[in-house]
Amino acid sequence: MLFISNNIVLANREIEISAIKAQGPGGQNVNKVATAIHLRFDIANSSLPEIVKERLLVLNDQRLTKEGVIIIKAQQGRSQDKSKAEALRRLQELIQSVLTLPKVRRPTRPTRNSQKKRLDGKNSRGQVKVLRGKVTD
Repeated sequence: MLFISNNIVLANREIEISAIKAQGPGGQNVNKVATAIHLRFDIANSSLPEIVKERLLVLNDQRLTKEGVIIIKAQQGRSQDKSKAEALRRLQELIQSVLTLPKVRRPTRPTRNSQKKRLDGKNSRGQVKVLRGKVTD
């Protein structure tokens, strides 16, 4: 069971986890033991609410395939358990990121005082530049 929020829980059968051999340094252990984890999560066939599914499918994330499957590869840990925990944590963070609605920005107009200060500043800079001109008698 993967707990996303108070009312959203993913069952283990919805998450496909397979062990693969890790890349990179690690000595003989890398050649013998499959310590990396390949996690696949199909968004369409999950028990997530429809609004969360839609937000996940709209994400511009390289881990999301065209078919709507999230693929996460974790190989930081030197054991399968650590890599599995890392992959599940990343999936949890990805789903939690779409749960919060982005704050709607309401455009505001600059205040009259701020407009006046901006124009006064421009005026004073212009006066400084005028005084840099040639001096005539």
